[in-house]
Amino acid sequence: MQQNLSHNPDDRKEATVKPRDLLVLGIESSCDETAAAVISGRRICSNVIASQADLHRRYGGVVPEIASRVHLQAIIPVIDDALRQADVSLADIDVIAATCGPGLVGALLVGLTAAKGLALVTGKPLVGVQHIAGHMAANYLTDPQLEPPFLCLVVSGAHSHLVHVKDYARYQILARTRDDAAGEAFDKIARAIGLGYPGGPLLDKASQGGRTDALSLPRSHFADSLDFSFSGVKTAALNAYNRLKQQAERQSMSWQELLPLADFAASFQQALVDVLVEHTEQALAQTDLKRLTVAGGVAANACLRRSLQAMAERANVTLSCPPPVLCTDNAAMIAMAGSLAYRDGRVDDLSLNAVPYLDLDDETLSRSQN
Repeated sequence: MQQNLSHNPDDRKEATVKPRDLLVLGIESSCDETAAAVISGRRICSNVIASQADLHRRYGGVVPEIASRVHLQAIIPVIDDALRQADVSLADIDVIAATCGPGLVGALLVGLTAAKGLALVTGKPLVGVQHIAGHMAANYLTDPQLEPPFLCLVVSGAHSHLVHVKDYARYQILARTRDDAAGEAFDKIARAIGLGYPGGPLLDKASQGGRTDALSLPRSHFADSLDFSFSGVKTAALNAYNRLKQQAERQSMSWQELLPLADFAASFQQALVDVLVEHTEQALAQTDLKRLTVAGGVAANACLRRSLQAMAERANVTLSCPPPVLCTDNAAMIAMAGSLAYRDGRVDDLSLNAVPYLDLDDETLSRSQN
């Protein structure tokens, strides 16, 4: 449940601490990374991440029950390590921020419950953070001079959004995926062709030196919308892979003798990147924004970063890209988003719940609870 710092707007303005003065503890546990971080303003004091990727790789993807149990084991040590590396105590912390959605509900509950417990025993204010807002806030840690308004391309495992960031806590979604997100498409194709999990980085690596025109794959667009659709290209790539396997079996050879893995990966990757970049360029033209940021795990993809930079130069737009460690799930981004939300006058009470499908609405952060 949301509550203001004060019932009097003038009092609230005086009570709210500017973000550069805040020491914020951030906690993230939405999927398969247990993370905690401490930031001061836009400076990262510590950013500890305990990844479960190796554990889930044997299953080809994240197993929610296993993820929740590992979060339970890791959460307190990770928080302790973040405080130790930042050389601060809980008493020094001004605000405690934690991801409250979207994500795996069991995983979310671990980090959020830890944050609520710490807020209860210390009396520190608690701020719930929407995970995608966290990804976008990573750009403030990367570029200390970044200020709204700007356009943000969000490309994570389950989300493909174009967001007009109007102010620190005000967003307008210009486009979203109508089916598979780019990250989902990467993971599904990587798993199908035997690369494993996590699919995005493995496909990116496999594509190096490959021909981007080796496969003819569709690019989906809508006449009246900037929305994304990646199910078609995913299905086309799966069909191409199955045809290659069948042909190879008839000739008693490996499918990669017919089409090198690098060519397959590069062609599929380029098909996704082309759509992401084209829709982003159109959104920039429609909004007349001159600042572009990118966020989410897929934002670490080398091909996407090169293509966005080339487009930004053509369009005379300034591009900000967080380093890869701030693209994937981390707690520094959650701390930054929490700092901005607190500055906006928002504090949550202990009834705050995990909401696995929590989304950004068209103007501000959705705070609806079940």
